[in-house]
Formats: sequence, structure tokens, C-alpha cells
Amino acid sequence: MRELLLSPPAAFIVVLAFLLLMSRLTAALSFKRKAGEAAAATESYACGEDVPPVRVQPDYSQFFPFAFFFTILHVVALVVATVPTASPGALALAVIYLAGALLGLFILFGRAGR
Repeated sequence: MRELLLSPPAAFIVVLAFLLLMSRLTAALSFKRKAGEAAAATESYACGEDVPPVRVQPDYSQFFPFAFFFTILHVVALVVATVPTASPGALALAVIYLAGALLGLFILFGRAGR
């Protein structure tokens, strides 16, 4: 019986039932909107200014090079930090990995500058 309750589907159902019960019990404490506030609740808030409903299309062209930079550096830090220092072969492999990552960063920022 214990193995059944600790299985992922059963644990999910138990946690879901508990959260639904807690949601029902605390519903009386939730914020209740007044009748006149419903129209203002659907409008976008912009510090009291009227904003026309314009769909914004953000430009991610500058975001992706920095996201790749962040990812590459963190993966390199993880790989280099976990290399056993007692093994010279592993240390050499980490240095080669670091050189490859630096080459990749030079290529990345070479293309980002164009």
C-alpha cells in the first residue's frame, strides 16, 4: 500500500486533492470585486495614462546573443568546476573544452556585431 501511495500518479492525485480542498476552504478569504469595478479590471494599467490597445512586437535580436553567452559560460563553468584535478587527461580535456567555448564566443560576438 505504501508503494502505491508513493508512486508519482498517486502522489499527484493526493497533492491535487489537498490543494483543491485548501482552495475551497480559503475561498471565503479571497478578494471580492465590487459591481462597478468589473469594467476597469479588464483595462491595461499604465500609471493612470490612457494607452491605446496596440499589440507590441518585441525585438529579440539583441537578446539571443546574450542568452547564448550566458548559457555557454555557465555550462563551461559547470564542466570545468567538476573536472577531477588528479587526472591530467581530464584536465587537458577541460582546457580543450574551454578553448572551444572561447572560440564559440568569438564567433558568436563576431556575428552579433554585424
